[in-house]
Amino acid sequence: MATYVLVHGGGHGGWCYQRVAPLLRDAGHDVYTPTLTGLGERAHLLSPTIDLETHVADIAAVLHYENLTDVILVGHSYGGMVITGAADRAVERVGNIVYLDAATPLNGQSLVDVAGPVMLAARTMSEIEDGVELVLHPSPDAGLFYGITDPDDLAWMADRLTPHPWRCFEQQLTLKNEEALWAIPQSHIICTWSFPGRDPALMARAEAEGRLWQIDTGHDLMITEPVAVTEALLAIAER
Repeated sequence: MATYVLVHGGGHGGWCYQRVAPLLRDAGHDVYTPTLTGLGERAHLLSPTIDLETHVADIAAVLHYENLTDVILVGHSYGGMVITGAADRAVERVGNIVYLDAATPLNGQSLVDVAGPVMLAARTMSEIEDGVELVLHPSPDAGLFYGITDPDDLAWMADRLTPHPWRCFEQQLTLKNEEALWAIPQSHIICTWSFPGRDPALMARAEAEGRLWQIDTGHDLMITEPVAVTEALLAIAER
């Protein structure tokens, strides 16, 4: 039995894994789908102090308080920033890091550094609410930004997406245990459309190690292709 911790991306919440988590549990595994502070059902906790480090602490705390070990730690999109930081804080609890069409940062990088054009474009539509600069505001067609086209899925997402604090995207990741962190096996589940923009050396290494999966779908692949994502996650556990 494996233990998965599935971390969502910007503007989302643990709800985005509602199609993947049951499949993993049906296969006999434990699954946690935490929601980061200020987002999803925790949107009422939104404050000017929330940043990347807040979200890293969120996930490191889940690993600690649930006493999880040998975890398959999965991060989607911005969640790649979060899981890298959380694994750095709790290297003894993580058995595999999985980047689900996610940012793959190095020490000292922010999401703006990793995906500058996309993030800076999002900031052009930012709004200040209660002292918090927010981006990724939900709308009826917000799911299109994440590669969702099905009308029912768009409506489902529009009712659940929440704005995201900009500070999370511009704060640089600080790593403290790099040697141990980078010794943890890394796997990559990538959308075909985003593959050309990935680090060629990183992708070549992952492919050579049998730790690369490509899925031909939009960015929110856990919503559009839950079976394919689950199959990849199960293969990672089998390794």
